Amino acid sequence: MNKDLPRWATAFVMPVLNLLSAMLVTALVIHLLGESPTESLAILVNSAVVNPEGLSYTLFYASTFIFTGLAVSIAMQAGLFNIGAEGQMYVGGLGLTLVMLGFDSSLPSWLLIPAGVIGAAVFGALWSFLPGYLQAKRGSHVVVTTIMFNFIAASLMNFVIVKYMIPAGEQNPASRAFAAAAEMPRLNQWLPVLGETPLNISFFLALIALVIYGVVVSRSAWGFKLRATGLNQHAAHYAGIRISKMIIIVMLISGALAGLGSVNSIMGSTHYLSLNFVGGAGFIGIAIALMGRQHPVGIFLSAVLFGALTQGGFDLSLEKQNIPPEMVILVQGLIILFCGAMENLYAPAIAKALKFKK
Repeated sequence: MNKDLPRWATAFVMPVLNLLSAMLVTALVIHLLGESPTESLAILVNSAVVNPEGLSYTLFYASTFIFTGLAVSIAMQAGLFNIGAEGQMYVGGLGLTLVMLGFDSSLPSWLLIPAGVIGAAVFGALWSFLPGYLQAKRGSHVVVTTIMFNFIAASLMNFVIVKYMIPAGEQNPASRAFAAAAEMPRLNQWLPVLGETPLNISFFLALIALVIYGVVVSRSAWGFKLRATGLNQHAAHYAGIRISKMIIIVMLISGALAGLGSVNSIMGSTHYLSLNFVGGAGFIGIAIALMGRQHPVGIFLSAVLFGALTQGGFDLSLEKQNIPPEMVILVQGLIILFCGAMENLYAPAIAKALKFKK
């Protein structure tokens, strides 16, 4: 983050300019594909925001993205770049599923659902423990270890699901469906205008997680130690902060948050564990953390944006056959490019403009 600029410029102006840059490049690509950028944007906005059912899907996707964005963000607060939210969410889904398969026929919903949430968080945290430990105690870079653990998680889950969870006589690589008691209550029960969509109370869990994250990071003594570790580990060490302990704890929390992302996808929608259910949500969390500047409001807005891109991009590809579904991936990549690798692209111009104004 550029320290020569005021907070409002780095927290708001630069992300907006970077987002607009990504949108302009996307508009150019759509134009080259022979379609109208303005018409395409109108379709996307109508599908993802204006239409109540489309908005419901946007918030459904955003619920998962908030958790993965928080997972990456809290690690960034400590100066760690957790690339492993994808694998941690995957293994978190396994923990949730083991609870469901073991107790969905015996426990009532008010006990079963919290137990599943805890299972997802615990398994996600356990999967992030070893990368955190290796970073803290052995100096192994967390970027490398978390990337490798994504591949290990994918292979492990493929083995477990195919070998042990496919019901007899079934061909679909997935566990059996959970009992009705394991289904997260959907919001269309109270708001029928949302239509038959999977938006469920996980959305409120995500909002609660955002509030807790904001309070802990910004308003607590532990949050101060967390940010001090991220700003300067050597200074934090001399101030009495145990760096290795902080790294391990932060990675456990990060993994738990990523694991919680599976709750919305599994208990809120499919009601069974399937191969590749994560669908890149862990990697989208990286873009959300970068674009949202690790701030709870920024994370929420970024998650809604990516939810809208996911929902609107699907309908856009249906209405505009020249625009492939992969266009959403292109937009996500451009946002990561401008908000990550090129986040300071406009910093010199903004600084110059502010000096000129003075």
